[in-house]
Amino acid sequence: MSIKTITITGAAGQIGYQLAFRIASGQLLGPREKINLKLLEIPVALDALNGVAMELDDCAFPCLETVTVTDNASVAFQDCNYAFLVGAKPRGPGMERSDLLIENAGIFSVQGTAINANANRNVKVLVIGNPANTNALITMSNAPDIDPKSFSAMMRLDHNRALAQLSTKTDSHVTSIKKLTIWGNHSTTQYPDIHHATVKDQQAIDLVSLDWMKNTFIPNVQQRGAKIIQARGLSSAASAASAAIDQLRDWTFGSAENDWISMAIPSDGSYGISEGIIYSFPVICSEENYEIVQELEMNELSESYLKASEAELLIERKTVEHLL
Repeated sequence: MSIKTITITGAAGQIGYQLAFRIASGQLLGPREKINLKLLEIPVALDALNGVAMELDDCAFPCLETVTVTDNASVAFQDCNYAFLVGAKPRGPGMERSDLLIENAGIFSVQGTAINANANRNVKVLVIGNPANTNALITMSNAPDIDPKSFSAMMRLDHNRALAQLSTKTDSHVTSIKKLTIWGNHSTTQYPDIHHATVKDQQAIDLVSLDWMKNTFIPNVQQRGAKIIQARGLSSAASAASAAIDQLRDWTFGSAENDWISMAIPSDGSYGISEGIIYSFPVICSEENYEIVQELEMNELSESYLKASEAELLIERKTVEHLL
């Protein structure tokens, strides 16, 4: 049986900490798949990361073979099959989004180079650290020998949030909702779209009002992260880790039958979205690959949301184009 190598960056942080134990317990690849876990941090966080490694040892997970603690990206990505890029500088007081992009661009360019030089050629890279879409673009651009389809930014958290909101509104379980989509950027310009979604095989758009969709549902999903920070004083951690595992597991093993998921991936021009950006589309996953769902009808409202998020991503790309 082959042993899979899984890398987590920023592994001493809240999301990385949540991820490490869930992955080590088998929640990503299953309890029979043996894994080597490689944990990457900046030098000042290595003591804390060693504590995480000690806890992992103490859990005695049957599928966990080895744990490597390092501040060296080349070591962290050696023979990597799956990478969760969590570590990123957080947005501080008074920082603009463009400032955050520039601060994090160097981190992800270095990691892209290390992935290119050291990772398995069939690696799957999921970027979680914000601004996730453009950080994924930077990483991908610095790994020219890896298939661009190996890189994705996490939109599953937004997708799950939208499922929960629609579930509550329609008094239904999340498992009864199909074909919901998050389009665009992992930001407040994202577009949670229920026009093609069903709830218990009924059209979701027929079960809610236009006013609720535009003025409650969409803003609630777009701003959910900020509301969680306001409520708990910290950003989403457990839900982000859960969503990251959901996205990479579906990407590896396939999405549910008669359904699709939302993934931020390199745009191929579908739906008129510019190439050269990482944009969230509805995708169907199978055999460790994905395909964008095509030919969905778009009304004027939906098209305006799609273009607004595209415009933001094009601006972000312009900000970091010297690293691409």
